[in-house]
Amino acid sequence: MAMTGGDGTVHVNGYASNASAHAGLALGAALVSTLLCAPATTAAPEEGATVRGAAAPAPAPAPAPAPAPGKRPCPVVYFDLGETLVHTADDGSTVYLPGAASYLRTLRERHIKVGLITNVPPSWGTTDAERAARLRTEVDATWRGPTAFAWADFGDRIRTPRTEAERKPSPVLWQRTKEDSGGCRVVYEAETAQEVSVASSVGYVSYQVGLPHRPAFLPAGLVELLGGRPG
Repeated sequence: MAMTGGDGTVHVNGYASNASAHAGLALGAALVSTLLCAPATTAAPEEGATVRGAAAPAPAPAPAPAPAPGKRPCPVVYFDLGETLVHTADDGSTVYLPGAASYLRTLRERHIKVGLITNVPPSWGTTDAERAARLRTEVDATWRGPTAFAWADFGDRIRTPRTEAERKPSPVLWQRTKEDSGGCRVVYEAETAQEVSVASSVGYVSYQVGLPHRPAFLPAGLVELLGGRPG
């Protein structure tokens, strides 16, 4: 589901199109500047998880008000799965990575939609829904964490390769997901520099998780700010 770690580069890129390259650089610089000073309030370690660069626990923020009727449910935060949200141990058991469950809970409380863009065998089904169902079966069969994986948060926003040629790091999955976003700004978070670089190149705000001296995940407050910008 995931590749080994990349070169340790943080990629935060808000505008990838040629028409808005200068605006993208400005937004990226602003985000990086904010990240350098922001506390990792959404990165508390999860009980039973293997610690990997987790920050100290902090009180969960108060739930944000629900979106007003008719307002676009933007942005959408997409994740890689393995070694981004979950870890598979040597014995084959699977648990949340430190901070992942609390981060998903924070996004849920702020009414920010989430999804997955993850590699699975194309033979697992003929549609994204079928492959997602098989993925859930495989993960649940090995799950050992104290809290069940929050599958309900992802709804029908689980994108998987239809052919071997579509497997990441091919840009196809990111492109297909962005086309389905309804004009919402899309965020991608993963543990490898290669994947966040490809996502940035097709217009995502991308963030490499798990690096030292950075929030474990893109802070939810910044994600909310991105919701006010066009996709």
